[in-house]
Amino acid sequence: MISIGLADDQQLVRSGIATLIDLSGIARVCWQAANGLEAQKKLISEPVDMLISDIRMPQQDGIALVTALRAQGSLIPVLMLTTFDDHELFLQALTAGANGFLLKDIDMPTLVDAIQKIAAGGFVAEPVLVSQISMPLDRERDFVADCLSEKEQQILKLVAAGLSNKEIAGAVYLAEGTVKNHLSAILAKLHCRDRTQAVLRALHWQLI
Repeated sequence: MISIGLADDQQLVRSGIATLIDLSGIARVCWQAANGLEAQKKLISEPVDMLISDIRMPQQDGIALVTALRAQGSLIPVLMLTTFDDHELFLQALTAGANGFLLKDIDMPTLVDAIQKIAAGGFVAEPVLVSQISMPLDRERDFVADCLSEKEQQILKLVAAGLSNKEIAGAVYLAEGTVKNHLSAILAKLHCRDRTQAVLRALHWQLI
């Protein structure tokens, strides 16, 4: 059973999401918070397997919450649920280190699938928002997938999780300079200008 912390400033919405998750049979909501600061405090007293967070919240929003957690060295998976179909928010959440971004009007099977994927170390993204990103043709996917080494794919997943080069180096037992070299190779192979675009492209092609 996957344990979940849920952060949303609207109590009715929170209760509805919590009920759906508890009915899924694969996860349970252990606690609820009205903002990011409250969620951080609850995490200390009652750790969970993953967080589900709204973005727009008072005192501390979802993106600030993820940013704070990653700055503290926490790798807890975070799924963003929002009512805003906003491309910029999506990029900000991904850059902050969120592991998923979906709209609140998703159906139950999609939510359950997202929880399972993210809890297992995967990534999910709202298809409508991913499709807004300019991408090369999908027929290039298999070629790119073959070009990425197993180590490069591992590093790309850690980049998507919001880890810094230093943190990635520690996770994969490589020198920080070696990680930088791998990242340069990844960007070149994916024809990307930066880390965020590389993660978006990898999500679009389901490489991670």
